[in-house]
Amino acid sequence: MAQFSKSDFSAIDLTNEQQELFDALERTNDSVFVTGKAGTGKSLLLQYFRTFTHKTIVVLAPTGVAALNVGGQTIHSLFRLPFSVITPEKMSELRLNSRQTKLLRSLDAMIIDEISMVRVDVLEAIDFLLKKARNSELPFGGVQMVMFGDLYQLPPVVTSGELQKYFAEKYGGEFCFNAPTWQEAQPKIIELSTIFRQTDRTFVDVLNAIRHGNPEEEFLQKLNARADVEHPTEGSIILATTNAAVTKINSIKVAELTGKTYHFHANISGDIEKSAFPTDETLELKHGAQIMMMKNDPDKRWVNGSLGTIHSITEDVIKVKIDGFVYTVEPEVWNKIAYEYSASKKKIEEKIIGTFTQHPLRLAWAITIHKSQGQTYSSVIIDLGWGAFAHGQTYVALSRCERLETLYLRRQVRPRDIIVNQSVRAFMGGEKLPTTSTTASAPTTR
Repeated sequence: MAQFSKSDFSAIDLTNEQQELFDALERTNDSVFVTGKAGTGKSLLLQYFRTFTHKTIVVLAPTGVAALNVGGQTIHSLFRLPFSVITPEKMSELRLNSRQTKLLRSLDAMIIDEISMVRVDVLEAIDFLLKKARNSELPFGGVQMVMFGDLYQLPPVVTSGELQKYFAEKYGGEFCFNAPTWQEAQPKIIELSTIFRQTDRTFVDVLNAIRHGNPEEEFLQKLNARADVEHPTEGSIILATTNAAVTKINSIKVAELTGKTYHFHANISGDIEKSAFPTDETLELKHGAQIMMMKNDPDKRWVNGSLGTIHSITEDVIKVKIDGFVYTVEPEVWNKIAYEYSASKKKIEEKIIGTFTQHPLRLAWAITIHKSQGQTYSSVIIDLGWGAFAHGQTYVALSRCERLETLYLRRQVRPRDIIVNQSVRAFMGGEKLPTTSTTASAPTTR
């Protein structure tokens, strides 16, 4: 998601709970963890706060792709953290240069998106360096932390059982809430409850049960009935568990199309790593290929995640058909930014350090469940293959779809596909969170 301007919000009214939270963030210095089920408007609120706040802020994310989408910088880049585990011994060796120190001293608030993916040692390092830069023993050096995410969705990356054992013994687990600094700061936990993505009560109840890992047989039966329904041959996107499965599906589908293959190469400049590319470096497209748009259109003809087909194509022009309308697609630019403190202006500025220019689309008969995070689709086919293997994976997949009647299963969801980390369940269960959810249409427009 790119950074918004104030005009982008001119036709949007926040819900009462969103407005109250914005006012609290602006009025106080309280650190807050903003959570909520899929489709409750966390991303919208993040962009609204960064656009309208009068505070000096930075926006960070744990991965390159997430940072590019949110229009921010990666945590590791801003703090210059190592990618290895940051043990207490390595923590004491972390250093700040004068520019970093001035930047961190000037902050009022720090926004972190996808906080569920931030590992415990990384959050400890953030706290350590903020305290060091600001010469303060307050949690996070006195900076207001505004953290967005859903712990029931994407977990931190822990590459081995040995690392998991280390984090369990050292901190009690690998999650952000296991960090001593989290316990010290005691951020307020605010759960957004109004769901915009789904309006069907039955589907919402099914998703809630899957999210918490304890679906009753009645809910599983309602869900698994979708495995007996014939799947549409076009207009749906397949969500699969692995890159290999996605590559195979897309390769088979594009090979079935007759006609010439056209290649469109990205223009890449500056410092931007391959893992952060928002779409393919080289797009291989054919007439009739199913595609997904990868960026919100400034003219509001499509949004990030809109599905369509290649209507016509030449060496120079791509036309796509989305919801019955044909549009010409021009290349778009994604900017990788770094925050810098300007001594002369006495403020933080965003400096573009890398760009990725490409047509904002990709082949999309199938994508991985992981890459579907944050998206909304009108029709979805779930392919769990040999089984889900990660915390929250099945919930993320199912919750991308707007309606139960346009959700299709390649096979039934089995109890072992519903994986919920017990420490997440215990942590979230210990908080006073809403016990019921409401549903709503999109935010009202003026």
